[in-house]
Amino acid sequence: MSAEDLERYEIEMELALYREYRDVVRMFKYIVETERRFYLANEVEVVPRHVDGEIYFEVELRDAWVWDMYRPARFITHVRVLTFRDVNVEELAKVESESLPPFLGG
Repeated sequence: MSAEDLERYEIEMELALYREYRDVVRMFKYIVETERRFYLANEVEVVPRHVDGEIYFEVELRDAWVWDMYRPARFITHVRVLTFRDVNVEELAKVESESLPPFLGG
């Protein structure tokens, strides 16, 4: 496999992952970013922990999806992440059925 073939394969994998994200994002309530991963989740708990003057964050996600093109199963029922870096949690806006055009169920 040439370097060009490998690059083309990675581009195709990233595009497939983006398409999957676009298809599943409406199923989730939160977007969660850590320094290593990007998640979608329906339940999020972030607990700061203090040990010997250092702080780290324990992040628990339930009913989640992880952005990782090398992972064969991206849907996760429960995940626990420990990080010394920032954690960003954003609540996604829900699309109300009343605001949808008639052809989409509004």
